[in-house]
Amino acid sequence: MLSDKVMLVSGTGPGLGREIAVRGAAAGADVVLAARTEKVLRSVAAEVEALGRRALVVPADILDPDACRGLTDRALEAFGRVDVFVSNAFVPPAMGDLATMDVDAVRASLETDALAALRLVQLLTPTLTEHAGSVVMVSSAVVHHSRPGFGAYKASKSALRSLAGSLATELGPRGVRVNTVVPNYIWTEGLKGWFAVQAAERGVAVEDVYAETAAPFDLRRLPEPGDVANAVLWLASDLARAVTGQSLNVDAGEFHS
Repeated sequence: MLSDKVMLVSGTGPGLGREIAVRGAAAGADVVLAARTEKVLRSVAAEVEALGRRALVVPADILDPDACRGLTDRALEAFGRVDVFVSNAFVPPAMGDLATMDVDAVRASLETDALAALRLVQLLTPTLTEHAGSVVMVSSAVVHHSRPGFGAYKASKSALRSLAGSLATELGPRGVRVNTVVPNYIWTEGLKGWFAVQAAERGVAVEDVYAETAAPFDLRRLPEPGDVANAVLWLASDLARAVTGQSLNVDAGEFHS
């Protein structure tokens, strides 16, 4: 699917980012791993290399323009190209009402979720153009609702999705595709821990919290990291060579579009 491609993944944490990187390597890609925590990157790199692919570890704070340039420069120095960019970096959103929230808290989400992704796309555009590359942005199903408390997160993830649409139009004539994956809850260790806290507070089983959460979803289950990663890799690959400017829900049927 991604044989001999070079894929750069920002936000290579222990959950979805790891899954994208490892599955990308299994599909034949060499992988550039970027995040703030080097220990996690080294662990994922070992998994990539165990699959017979090359991994480049680049600890980077993508809020720093110089760090972004250093990341892309190192990727090109190591591999000579980047064919796929997956923007998976985000910060835990500020929760609360937009009407009373500190604007700086909203700005922090926008900087990481949207503007840092744009900065990296700008830096990678020459190599993506040269190799008819692909960009996949990881947004969130928060873009589909306006539940109280999620305003800042909705603003940043909606901005990311809008950027992807405009970039698809701008870069399409150069042969570069840009798409967005839109997951809702992802059944990671972090979410399992949160459900455990809720279950303990309410005196119920974790399975009960899970069932209640999944009840509105057509498939009555939560997406797992591999489910979302598979969608990312499909969009990144030539299997989706005629697909650009699209927003793909990976939410077990919570929202229809």
